[in-house]
Amino acid sequence: MVEEDQDEWMSYATAGYGGAVDPWDDLVPVDSEEEQEDPIDDDDLFEDDMPSLRDLDAPPCPAPMGIRHVIRLGCCNFCLSRIGGRLNSDSSPPEIHGSRIREEAISRDPSIAEIDENYCPFCEDLFQDIDNIVIRILREIGDVEFSTLQMGYHISKELIEEEDSLRKRFGARGAHPLKASFAGAVETALKEKLDEVEMVKEIPDVMILVDSLTLRVKAEIRPVFYYGRYRKLAKDVPQTRWPCRACKGRDGGCDSCEGTGLQYPDSVQDLIGEPIREALSAEDTSFHGMGREDIDVRCLGRGRPFVVEVKKPRIRTIDFEQILKLISSRADGKIELDALRPSNRSEIARIKETKAEKSYRIRFHVDGEIPDDSESRIHELAGVILEQRTPKRVAHRRSDLVRKRQVISVENVLIEDNEIQFDVRCQSGTYVKEMVHSDDGRTTPSVAEILESECTVLWLDVIDIHAE
Repeated sequence: MVEEDQDEWMSYATAGYGGAVDPWDDLVPVDSEEEQEDPIDDDDLFEDDMPSLRDLDAPPCPAPMGIRHVIRLGCCNFCLSRIGGRLNSDSSPPEIHGSRIREEAISRDPSIAEIDENYCPFCEDLFQDIDNIVIRILREIGDVEFSTLQMGYHISKELIEEEDSLRKRFGARGAHPLKASFAGAVETALKEKLDEVEMVKEIPDVMILVDSLTLRVKAEIRPVFYYGRYRKLAKDVPQTRWPCRACKGRDGGCDSCEGTGLQYPDSVQDLIGEPIREALSAEDTSFHGMGREDIDVRCLGRGRPFVVEVKKPRIRTIDFEQILKLISSRADGKIELDALRPSNRSEIARIKETKAEKSYRIRFHVDGEIPDDSESRIHELAGVILEQRTPKRVAHRRSDLVRKRQVISVENVLIEDNEIQFDVRCQSGTYVKEMVHSDDGRTTPSVAEILESECTVLWLDVIDIHAE
């Protein structure tokens, strides 16, 4: 604003300079003998040259002259309480304690009672907005269920620096800084409304962010996590939502997906997550599994470990028995779930990082005549290190690498006509289908290679995930 005013003043100051018309030719000459006015003191023209109260020397609080000086600066009662250095013997609210300090100073010097500053230079009247901020917090939280709360505050850097300078110069030694005092005042007022809520410093149910500049309040609701194991019994259910290939999952979908935005109407994520989301009045879910099976692969046995993350829940308690029944009834035999328990974000990292061995049962068709020693040849794969180049079917989304994976064991080889079935336990990340059909030689050795025949996979089941 100063620069703009200066630019405007300069535009007027240079008006007509260097032009053909003399801007002063309409002035009336002054008679040299006419009495001149008394000279004006330059100091009267430049009030900015007068020292401000902030520039004056004064002893720091709690000296009476220090108290008098900060009152003259415009210090509010709340700031007077925190920087005044006077004992609050009965633990009165800060504004009451500050009022007593002010009254005591006025009794010594009645002239300071007439001081009427526009705002407190120590907080810029921030403490006067506490009731308004509490109202906004309660409105933002609404009917959200929570038992722990963490507060966060944004106060302008300029105000923090200005307050710090004034407090260190005129305030009592050890006076509380603005941000900490403001946070304490807001939380004290909030506890009167939320007496059963605990204020915490980490992992809260809800975090409130307060912007002191705009008085805007934002609530961040912490997710809820549940751990379990699922069995997938259907072969047309992906683990997570699969966006429609035609419309890419846009809102409202398209004719191809019948408006769902999904390539497949069901997923393990939604068969488990949607009943939980509805029960907790949440916004959405994320699904974190210990690996994943292909859409046409069943997952049996004890099931696959997972954590479902429930985002922005308005309710944080759940009846596990009731929700398991609801999941089962809606799943209609596509998935099964035996148990759920509370979890946390660190468990997501654990199941993602766990490289569990897995056991599979695979059945495939062999072109041509099956060798008499096929069973023994297949058993010889136990202990072998496979070299698997990224399969063609996933090459569009995975790096083209050669991965080495070990076959731990091969059991229960069954030969029926031109079909063979066996159980195999292998290292995490093994492409089992490719171990059978070789993927045009991209996996070696393979069943197709050792039988010297083309093999076509009929089906594949996960029968155990060896974790925990």
